[in-house]
Amino acid sequence: MNTDPTPTDTPTADTPRWLKGCAVAALCLLGLAALGAWALAELEKGLDGYGQLEQSGPSGSVADPLGPGATARYEDGLKITVSRPRAEPDGTYNLTVTYDNDTDEELRPGGASAASAVSSYGGSAPLAVRAGRSLDDSGSGYGLNWLNEEESAAALMPPLGADRKRTVPVRVRPSAKGAPVTVAVTPPTAGFRETAHFQLTLD
Repeated sequence: MNTDPTPTDTPTADTPRWLKGCAVAALCLLGLAALGAWALAELEKGLDGYGQLEQSGPSGSVADPLGPGATARYEDGLKITVSRPRAEPDGTYNLTVTYDNDTDEELRPGGASAASAVSSYGGSAPLAVRAGRSLDDSGSGYGLNWLNEEESAAALMPPLGADRKRTVPVRVRPSAKGAPVTVAVTPPTAGFRETAHFQLTLD
């Protein structure tokens, strides 16, 4: 006679329970790693003042300028676009510089004074439009007459609120067709902001 009882229920395996625990732990670790990477990136941005250019492709530096129609992107969300030059029948060229303030604060693109907001020679003006390539010290034999400097400076001066855009018109007459032109934009800030360089050809 067989006295061993036959079990009526099959035992459940422990594998699904510990597997679920491991999956939850892995997801938690992955979330913590992503949060840590984001926090580190924000700390790095905070240390350099959010004024660095954050580009893919050309960097926008004086040695690696952006081209016509390109956009300079800053870490804090400010974006600056220089349009392609448009030739006019009278030999002049029109272009625009557009400021897109996607930061969380008001900006003053023209700085403290309209008299120092623009320059056709370079230097430290918030907006400089000059003859020559970005690495040239001078116009390299080319000349450029900025015809609406006062209008451009006036457009730069009003404060630019957060989530607002402004387009600044620029009209120039080069000394010769095909002249290279450099547009250098240095948006004023309480801290540090890199200059974005754009190189154009007036042809």
